[in-house]
Amino acid sequence: MNLKMTRLAWLEKDEGGFDQFTQSYQSYGVQMQLGGGLLFREWAPGAHALFLTGDFNAWEKLSNPFTPKAFGKWELSLPPKADGSPAIQHLSKLKVLSINGEYLFRISPWAKYVTKTLDSVTYDWIHWDPPHPYKHQRPLRPRCLRIYEAHVGIASPREEIASYKNFTLDVLPRVKDLGYNCIQLMAVLEHAYYASFGYQVTNFFAASSRFGTPDDLKALVDEAHSLGITVLLDMVHSHASSNTEDGLNHFDGTDSCFFHAGSRGEHSHWGSRLFNYGSWEVSRFLLSNLRWWVDEYGFDGFRFDGITSMLYHHHGIGVSFSGSYSDYFGMHVDEDAVVHLMLSNYTLHKLYPECITIAEDVSGMPGLCRPIQEGGLGFDYRLAMAVPDKWIQILKEVKDEDWDMWNIVHTLTNRRRGEDSICYAESHDQALVGDKSLAFWLMDKEMYTNMSTLIAMTPVIDRGMQLHKLIRLLTHSLGGEGYLNFMGNEFGHPEWLDFPRKGNNESYRYARRQFNLVDTEHLRYRQLYAFDRDMNHAEDEYGWLSSGLAVVSTLDQADKVIVFERAKLLFIFNFHPSISYSHYRVAVQHAGKYKILLNSDEVQYGGHGRIQQDTEFCSEPLAFRNRPNSFLVSFISVTFTDCKVKFLLVNSSNALPKNGNHTIFPSLLM
Repeated sequence: MNLKMTRLAWLEKDEGGFDQFTQSYQSYGVQMQLGGGLLFREWAPGAHALFLTGDFNAWEKLSNPFTPKAFGKWELSLPPKADGSPAIQHLSKLKVLSINGEYLFRISPWAKYVTKTLDSVTYDWIHWDPPHPYKHQRPLRPRCLRIYEAHVGIASPREEIASYKNFTLDVLPRVKDLGYNCIQLMAVLEHAYYASFGYQVTNFFAASSRFGTPDDLKALVDEAHSLGITVLLDMVHSHASSNTEDGLNHFDGTDSCFFHAGSRGEHSHWGSRLFNYGSWEVSRFLLSNLRWWVDEYGFDGFRFDGITSMLYHHHGIGVSFSGSYSDYFGMHVDEDAVVHLMLSNYTLHKLYPECITIAEDVSGMPGLCRPIQEGGLGFDYRLAMAVPDKWIQILKEVKDEDWDMWNIVHTLTNRRRGEDSICYAESHDQALVGDKSLAFWLMDKEMYTNMSTLIAMTPVIDRGMQLHKLIRLLTHSLGGEGYLNFMGNEFGHPEWLDFPRKGNNESYRYARRQFNLVDTEHLRYRQLYAFDRDMNHAEDEYGWLSSGLAVVSTLDQADKVIVFERAKLLFIFNFHPSISYSHYRVAVQHAGKYKILLNSDEVQYGGHGRIQQDTEFCSEPLAFRNRPNSFLVSFISVTFTDCKVKFLLVNSSNALPKNGNHTIFPSLLM
């Protein structure tokens, strides 16, 4: 806290104010001046000389030198042409030539647009100065987040790189229909290596040109806002690509410009460079980078990737976090990185009060999502990363009859009090090559042949369909204060993700999302899509994510039953693989009449329609499991095999009455 306040005081004193310092994208790189001139400013402390070359001077290397300034800064002014037009035209190619014992052609760290031709190995810096900049408006911050994690390039069933325009026209309407109120865009910052999934950033101020132009991305954000959808950006400030010619690495000819020198500046597992967060100019660069994406493109917040690597000098490599405070406080903590994250959150929340920040941290650092004035790091949410790992571990290693209800609920509810979490059953991590989506773990090769509604469900498909719904609803309703889904997984996308690379002959077969599956009426993917949609719309209406912690009343290991209340809804889950229950008593806080709100056994969701949807339940003043009221329900097993069971009740939940009656919210298992 003191270090953060000290850094702020220095910025106010030496940089003309915090606001000006964090908007350095308006003074670095290339800037249009009054009268049509252009001003170039760079920070290259290790360079002996700096020059600008490009289309504008027929690539003359030494004809346009920068002038050295204090603290390793360099400036160059180019007057307008005789007709008053800028000396460098829109879409012209440029390079910075840094001389440090050799000629080094570089891209400005502040470049706003870079592209690569098919016959080129590296990217080119393209001067982006369109005549009519794009404008947009923002929606209000949602009360809770239902996030649709998305990658523009794979957002199409075609075996190709999809575009911003495709996402705007084809994906955003799906997101809206599904009831997600937020998209989280991955791989937007330019990255030379497509298969890095956007996590080896080369150009921090440039939107990836492989998907389209900057204006195409602005149109995407604007359209999302018009639909009431908040837009978050996946931000990678934890490391940078080691590329030199089209990245930040060795920009001035040294290994210490932007990064730590020597081995401290290299991530041994990722093969990337690590920022020197204690550097004044690195702070300028990274804080201004955050503001650039908010100011220029209209993003509403950020998911900060790889926070664990930033927080600790060991970067989390080979470390098992036990939960002891000694894991989180000591000389192994990188205080410069901690202060930088505090400054990042201070900047965003001070200047943009509605801004949303999410931390990806596997360590469980205390205070990550507490206010900065309390000594916290100031994030709004943290990702509940243990939850998807738990589901994958269960599906891979545990028989259905051995599922541990206590362990599942503990994993879903084990979060730091007062620190909000984004929970998810699976994200892009679980779908990457080497792993599989939940649907593929559940149904595997049968998804290729047995997902048609024109044939009877096989036992594998039946089990997979039902568990897919239950896992997602339990995670959604019990696991956090926000929810995340990776694109396509809402309808049980099969297989895995694998980007084109030498190892797969540069194939795009697995680098796509097969929305055509959900668009085909006779395939069961539509049923999973419908359940996900109605689950989100139910949350939107009743607001369980923003209602506080759930109260678990039944956690029966033998019966494999979980019952809990949240947002005045009652959720009932039966995970038993073979036993259905009739006249099963469940506890409720509120007396009244309950009715079914969501029933996973409905035919439209791939269920068997064995539950009477209009059934109503009246509570009795019979205390049960530390609740003052209770009633009897009947519900079915996950893989309903006992055809003699007559009492089939969906999992239910009670909602705040709109008509004087409590609503039973079914999260029934089939």
